[in-house]
Amino acid sequence: MSEVHVLSHPLIADKLTRMRRKETSSQDFRLLLKEISLLMGYEVTRDFSTKPSEVETPICKGEFPELTERFITIAPILRAGIGMVDGLLELMPFAHVGHIGMYRDEQTHQPVEYYYKMPEDVEESIIIVVDPMLATGGSAIDAIDSLKSRGCTNIRLMNLVAAPEGVEAVQKVHPDVDIYVAAVDECLNDKAYIVPAWAMRATAFSARSRGKAYGRARAFDVCARSTIKGRVRASRRLGEGGPRVRGRNRMRNRTRVFL
Repeated sequence: MSEVHVLSHPLIADKLTRMRRKETSSQDFRLLLKEISLLMGYEVTRDFSTKPSEVETPICKGEFPELTERFITIAPILRAGIGMVDGLLELMPFAHVGHIGMYRDEQTHQPVEYYYKMPEDVEESIIIVVDPMLATGGSAIDAIDSLKSRGCTNIRLMNLVAAPEGVEAVQKVHPDVDIYVAAVDECLNDKAYIVPAWAMRATAFSARSRGKAYGRARAFDVCARSTIKGRVRASRRLGEGGPRVRGRNRMRNRTRVFL
């Protein structure tokens, strides 16, 4: 059976309490979500293996630890999970990012997948599936199913708040996937919402349309490509690149976008 790690760090608890307050603004909510994601990242990666590496300092040479495996993929469940990516990328800027797009059917309370995009050879990486809330567990189960069906085996799940029902459901279907949460709340209500969670702020990210989340995910994927051409196109889709530039100034403009 998988382990459930409840990360009871004072800073995480304090920030989560601030997120629960109904008067918390959307701007503060997003900032707190990023900060908690970064703090949780330390615990989620605690068991990453290291190997000795020879390093020359200004004084002398020596052997120091470095990560054995640097192929790490952060896989947010769209739409809400994308709010947790920045915090983890700040901690692991070398990590890759994939996306699994899902929304909850308001009638059946079941997840519906509408988008899937992962890095090449993702089955060889350590995958951290992220979503702020683990309610019924349906989205997490389906996301992990999608990854396993494509050969992924090294998967861990990271949520801010979970319901006991969701934890039990994920453990039953995926007993090999460890779960990391900041808090396990009381229960689900009759609408399958976590109680007490964080009231209406729970939808601060998920209330966006699926189309916007899909578009941002596609732009994020393109921006992650190594070619200058792909990155500049992505910046234009995100509204950062300005009008298309042709002629001899094209390369100069591309460089300016990413300074």
